[in-house]
Amino acid sequence: MVDNNGKIDSVSTSSSMTEVNGQKTEKTSNIYKATDGTLVKVIFETTPKESTLSIRNNNKTFILKKTGSSGKETTYTKDDMTAKVTQDSIHLIQEIILLS
Repeated sequence: MVDNNGKIDSVSTSSSMTEVNGQKTEKTSNIYKATDGTLVKVIFETTPKESTLSIRNNNKTFILKKTGSSGKETTYTKDDMTAKVTQDSIHLIQEIILLS
């Protein structure tokens, strides 16, 4: 689990590197604790083509593509959802679209 001071609990974190046909894929899995106490599984995956962030909770998975990085913060987006990732936190932002 990742806590709010940047320390990672190695019991709830896993990492792997695989290579298929010369293409390397790196996956890192962490459990994050939301402000309401809910635990969320987050997987960071990096391939030669793209980097993604998968967020899983309540049997739902959201996969967001990396769209930017600026030193301390990395941004992932999909449709109306944005995730801003720093060393020890993920901030999720979702636009609300009202239809009339």
